[in-house]
Amino acid sequence: MFFLLVVIEGPIVTIIAGFLAYTGYFNIYILYPVALAGELGGDYLYYVIGYFGSKRIYSKGRFLWIKMEHIQKIKSHFNNNFGKTILFGKWTHSVGAPILIVSGMARVSLKKFLGYNLIGTIPKTMLFLAIGYYFGQSYVKVNMYFGYVTVALFFIIVVTAAGYLFIKKRSNK
Repeated sequence: MFFLLVVIEGPIVTIIAGFLAYTGYFNIYILYPVALAGELGGDYLYYVIGYFGSKRIYSKGRFLWIKMEHIQKIKSHFNNNFGKTILFGKWTHSVGAPILIVSGMARVSLKKFLGYNLIGTIPKTMLFLAIGYYFGQSYVKVNMYFGYVTVALFFIIVVTAAGYLFIKKRSNK
């Protein structure tokens, strides 16, 4: 299930999983390879969408936002700057999916795509797990202090209520 969630929305799910790993719900050493596989699987799906979606461009003149006239420019850019472009897409969440789709449209070799994608995905997945793990650690500490604060507030409320009742009872006499 975790794998499928990462395929659908990798970064957010990976951060949450890192958080849950610190709190003891998951094993971080199992999460990392599964998250990595999910990220790569999702990226491969985007590549396939672009690869087979480009056939629609040739038959209908457009695919999503890309027109036939732009295909040559895109292919040229990807042939000259593929590594930088794919790494930029991996680390920039807002343009990641379009870049992965366009990789397939430009018919970048699958080996080259998977290689650069792996280079970008390994540290990105590790970073998101670490962020979640760190927040899990912080949550445990903050939760402990909230427990202390709750006990202190309860004590203050009880003492205040007892004092109020004592003063009210004394003033009625």
